[in-house]
Amino acid sequence: MWKPTDLSAFQLLNADQMVMKYFSKVLSVAETTDFYVKIQTNFKTNGYGLYVVEAKSRHEFLGFCGFNNVTFPADFTPCVEIGWRLKQSVWGQGFATEAAQGCLNYAKNNLPFRTIYSFTSVFNHQSENVMKKLGMQKVQEFYHPNLVKTNWLLSFLTFIF
Repeated sequence: MWKPTDLSAFQLLNADQMVMKYFSKVLSVAETTDFYVKIQTNFKTNGYGLYVVEAKSRHEFLGFCGFNNVTFPADFTPCVEIGWRLKQSVWGQGFATEAAQGCLNYAKNNLPFRTIYSFTSVFNHQSENVMKKLGMQKVQEFYHPNLVKTNWLLSFLTFIF
């Protein structure tokens, strides 16, 4: 679970240009603080949300992984999404896959939903590879409704578990 001391590392994560490459923008300190509050609210309201990922041996904040309710207009929403965001220094070390697999295992036995979605830009091959390693199946491409038609990130892949 999140601790108040995670907030500064979370702000750095969301301000990193490379981490946020496949998102519409980096987040400001205020936007990340609002996101942090939303995460806390989601846990209280839903009983699940985005969990902190940390290196156990060092108790170091690495990012987050978990579940989010998605409501933007698409033919598969509303739905529950699994997502992750980790700092660059740990990319390629299996943390995203391990954290996501742990979340999926937890959901299977403890949470009320059965179908879990994940989606990413068609250009984000790293996240797509995590989805495949998790055994998720690609079901469609879609244009993200929250992006303008000229945005290079417009086309997304959808996977289900």
